[in-house]
Amino acid sequence: MKVTAVSKFFAELIGTMVLVLMGCGSAVIAGADGTTGVGLLGIAFAFGLSVVAMAYAIGHISGCHINPAISIAMVAAGRMKAGEAAYYILAQIIGAIIGAAILWAIASGKAEYMGGLGQNGYGDFSPQKYNLQSGLIAEVIFTFIFLLVILGSTSTKNINGGFAGLSIGLSLVLIHIVGIPITGVSVNPARSIGPALLKGGEALSQVWLFIVAPIAGAVLAAIVWSLLLERPEQKAA
Repeated sequence: MKVTAVSKFFAELIGTMVLVLMGCGSAVIAGADGTTGVGLLGIAFAFGLSVVAMAYAIGHISGCHINPAISIAMVAAGRMKAGEAAYYILAQIIGAIIGAAILWAIASGKAEYMGGLGQNGYGDFSPQKYNLQSGLIAEVIFTFIFLLVILGSTSTKNINGGFAGLSIGLSLVLIHIVGIPITGVSVNPARSIGPALLKGGEALSQVWLFIVAPIAGAVLAAIVWSLLLERPEQKAA
């Protein structure tokens, strides 16, 4: 049966909603101080496991991008048309907003809730006060690494393609283990936009970084992959 554009749209919407709800929810609800709740390592695994779960749930429908940076990289690598990527990105942003809204609806039921939604930040709003430069470098390089894993794992030349969801999810865990103290980790513009829109204030004023840097890292990965790793002559073959 042919997968329709509508099916892909709702797959990306639902997948991104789950990523934001479960990933950011692990920080907001399950505990982020390392002494109670799941701590940093638990949050890292929550994001990665969300990707693994959705990869096997919707991967056969939409490819489970659930991240505008991935869709843009697929266009840059010649694996996707720009028009298709546009409605993927729209679905991802809507899904992220819904996920953040559900998280707020749940978390606000606790009297001590301070209003956080797992939003990303730098400077005074970085978990460990890393500045703009550190945040920019981290988000570009971490997204670059993430997209190399995705492009390699989903390559038609990869004989272990059935495990792509696992390798991609675990790479996201790795990135979060290192990156949470710096920015809270985005590597995904939709994941940042959803919480920032609902939180407002400084979260919204800083969200530009978490749009620009992941896209830059993703495009760089697509270029490196296409020109240096998966040679044009290999593509033709």
